[in-house]
Amino acid sequence: MLVFSAISPHPPILIPTIGKENLERINQTVQAMKKLNEELIKAKPETILIISPHLPLLSDAFSLLFAQNYLGGFEEFGDFSTKLEFKADIKCLYQIKENLENQFPLVFINQSKLDHGSLVPLYYLTKNINNFSIVPLGYSFLDYQTHLNFGKALKEEIFRTNKRIAVIASGDLSHRLTPDAPGGYSPSGKVFDHKLIELLKEKDVQGILNLDHQLIEEAGECGLRSFLILLGILEEVNYQPELLSYEGPFGVGYLVMNFKLGD
Repeated sequence: MLVFSAISPHPPILIPTIGKENLERINQTVQAMKKLNEELIKAKPETILIISPHLPLLSDAFSLLFAQNYLGGFEEFGDFSTKLEFKADIKCLYQIKENLENQFPLVFINQSKLDHGSLVPLYYLTKNINNFSIVPLGYSFLDYQTHLNFGKALKEEIFRTNKRIAVIASGDLSHRLTPDAPGGYSPSGKVFDHKLIELLKEKDVQGILNLDHQLIEEAGECGLRSFLILLGILEEVNYQPELLSYEGPFGVGYLVMNFKLGD
């Protein structure tokens, strides 16, 4: 059963040992992540499905990271002290692969090392949560409709089990919001971010699918496919989007949104 669903950004600068004084500039995001953590604690998840844009991505297949335990840190960002470890939900991994691989291209990748797209959300959202395991999922470069359909199929697996399952769609919005942005500046960045947020708030999935592809390309985002998988999971589910924060002081759009589940 689905007990929690949310969109989370994943900038390493959110990690206190990396962000340091810069955390003050993204305090809205920090507080929103803490709020999400409170909601996830209440949901008492047994399994967390984390969808990340930075797992090993395949152009023509979805990927499930397969290991007994997952490990990760932030050495590549200069932090050699923060270490995270999570148990794998082996049964859930096999269930997804066995039931969906005939409908969608889906592969196991034997790897225990997690990426920052998974680790940053998990660092914040799993504080004070015990006895849970995770399923790391990577999207593909197949079309947007296929990602939505894949989410719909995942929903069937989630509701087939009695386990309490949380879904976190990790992803940042435009990487081109300011002149010093990582992807360079484009006016399309702000246009894309505000349009996407409005469509998410309005639950207008078709509107998201119909977004202009040139606008998406110009915005330089990395989260849209993660979000579409989540929206597929939420199809015909009673939910209410709750915008907790959005900001982009470093040129990248950070969105934190809780999809509050109804009874």
